[in-house]
Amino acid sequence: MGVEVVTFGCRLNAFEAEVIRSKAEGAGLSDTIVINSCAVTNEAVAQARQSIRKLKRERPGARIVVTGCAAQTQAAMFADMAEVDRVVGNDDKMRGEAWSATQAAFDVGAGEKIAVSDIMAVREMAPHLVDGYASGLPRVFVQVQNGCDHRCTFCIIPFGRGNSRSVPMGSVVEQVRTLVERGHAEIVLTGVDLTSYGTDLPGAPKLGMLTRQILRHVPELKRLRISSIDSIEADSDLLDAIADDSRLMPHLHLSLQSGDDMILKRMKRRHSRQDAIAFCDQVRRLRPDIAFGADIIAGFPTETEEMFSRSLDLVEECDLTFLHVFPYSPRPGTPAARMPQVAGGAIKERAKRLRAAGEAALRQRLQAEIGATRDVLIERDGQGRTEHYLPVAVAGERVGSIVRLRIAGSDGERLTA
Repeated sequence: MGVEVVTFGCRLNAFEAEVIRSKAEGAGLSDTIVINSCAVTNEAVAQARQSIRKLKRERPGARIVVTGCAAQTQAAMFADMAEVDRVVGNDDKMRGEAWSATQAAFDVGAGEKIAVSDIMAVREMAPHLVDGYASGLPRVFVQVQNGCDHRCTFCIIPFGRGNSRSVPMGSVVEQVRTLVERGHAEIVLTGVDLTSYGTDLPGAPKLGMLTRQILRHVPELKRLRISSIDSIEADSDLLDAIADDSRLMPHLHLSLQSGDDMILKRMKRRHSRQDAIAFCDQVRRLRPDIAFGADIIAGFPTETEEMFSRSLDLVEECDLTFLHVFPYSPRPGTPAARMPQVAGGAIKERAKRLRAAGEAALRQRLQAEIGATRDVLIERDGQGRTEHYLPVAVAGERVGSIVRLRIAGSDGERLTA
């Protein structure tokens, strides 16, 4: 066995898993399982620990290395696990020398168990072109940014990812061009705080400028998609691209977190409820068919039922289609963990109601698609996705192709065509 990477958490972790595998195998590691952990909730950390124990029982001869955000923020906890052979930092995991040092430590059977550097000292970001993507894979990710300069009171991620840093525009464009030449139909730009892209680069280019440069200089690119953004930081170039270029997909995922202004202030967010509603209205005027997704936290400290109801109402007021619901989870060391907490039962009940609202919104959007003609990217045998990221059941089409199809129906979870 070579190197297996087990990934938890966000799309960025999924992208980085391919880099980890390449770097670790390049350093000579074999019979090794790498846990690429997430720290966003207590549950995510617990899942990583459970997975480590389970994998060690199933494959007692394999070495286990833990990396990712939880490894960066709670290195000692993972190092104390008897099943764990090495803990590698979140920036270190992207560097071949960290995996060479890990192999050397395994060879001599000694050395420090923890290999975690100071993430806050990292100032630059090297581009990582993933060579492990299979040619023709329909959708691939390009990491253009990492880290976050903001300090939302609930969030541990800046301490797992460091401060914001960006890949230079020319390197991003070249990566996209290379991936398109390899046959990938859709590119997804990804990062931790994507709309902070460029603040650390000469001239401080913004995400909109990067988007327009990609679309201008890679005319062969069929579809460009943007992952989660902070709507308050969306710049005019990005809005122009949404309005003017059909290759930029009509689907945005928004980091909203709450629909109540007092909770947003206590979260230390930079937008208000009305800002979120106004942004969605503005973008919908530019691209009437756009689909919005959003992250919303249920049961943030001090949240009353009335405050929660404003988050629930936001699903309809922003016309959200995809909802990612996070039951609030206190992260050690964050300001929100020291605030008056909402009872666990109330958190679960509110999260359940939010999820139900999200499921109803998705069903409504799916129903509204019936009769429309959509360009569907075939992801795998039997399924594709529309421009709006809606799943479609479709048979007999080549994986990786984009086919124009009439939407015939919906089963409440996906479309049929």
